[in-house]
Amino acid sequence: MAQTIVPMIHVPDVQATAEWYISTLGFTLTGEHIDCGQMLWARLRYGNGEFMLNINGRSSDAHRREVDLYIFTPGLEALYQRLLGEVEIIEAPHDTEYGMREFILRDCNRFWITFGQPL
Repeated sequence: MAQTIVPMIHVPDVQATAEWYISTLGFTLTGEHIDCGQMLWARLRYGNGEFMLNINGRSSDAHRREVDLYIFTPGLEALYQRLLGEVEIIEAPHDTEYGMREFILRDCNRFWITFGQPL
């Protein structure tokens, strides 16, 4: 049996967050739990990566949140151009000392998402 780590992020509004990841970044909803008309949990996929959302997270205006997502992706420049003006960009594409080209944005809950492509 394969062993996989799937992070869970607690957010104030699971449905709004899931919809943002789907419509803005192109994630796919692969699981959900709805009770009394409210989405309480969701699992999202992007390529081979997954993460889960759960209720009871808090809003924050902190510079950094408790969790960042790092997404390895091809076509980094095209993705950046598509998202420019649609999301809050923290850092434009840049080369790192550890051999990646990256850009960083904030999601709808102000978590950082870094997209990286090997140089």
